Amino acid sequence: MELSNQQALPVSQAIAWDALNDTSLLQQSIPGCEAINPIGENEYEVLMTAAIGPVKAKFKGKLKLSDITPPESYTMAFEGQGGAAGHGKGTATVRLEATGPDDTLLHYAVTASVGGKIAQVGSRLVDMAAQKIAGDFFGNFTAVLQARHPRAVPAGVELAPAPTSAWARFMAWLKRVFG
Repeated sequence: MELSNQQALPVSQAIAWDALNDTSLLQQSIPGCEAINPIGENEYEVLMTAAIGPVKAKFKGKLKLSDITPPESYTMAFEGQGGAAGHGKGTATVRLEATGPDDTLLHYAVTASVGGKIAQVGSRLVDMAAQKIAGDFFGNFTAVLQARHPRAVPAGVELAPAPTSAWARFMAWLKRVFG
């Protein structure tokens, strides 16, 4: 399986780099992640639950970072065992590109292989599950970054309070559309 994409992050490159190396923030962001524990220099043990098609299992794995170039990039090697469900291993490259003082573009490329029951569900389901996990991770990761590092509102700009109920949001939309 190969997966590559990019994700806009609403923070500086330095903040993005720190976040990518913050195990508690990553644990919050990775769907199904139960633990990320250091076991050596730039090495971690990870425990997570994942579902790939009809196969759901708890995986125990290891991550090792290499080719570390702060605050720009690193390579991650990973492997995990899910008991009877199977196993997976691969590498990922992560590169950060500053696109503004408070904006960063994260580029990633993943190459992975799976075996066991996971491989039997078919490469299409494995690819779809990987894309969903990546999408969920970046949604969570970006939300945590925005909560920890809210953007400053320019002077003179007033923000309307967010409506709290679906009905209030609908009424606000009607007001905007129909005046």
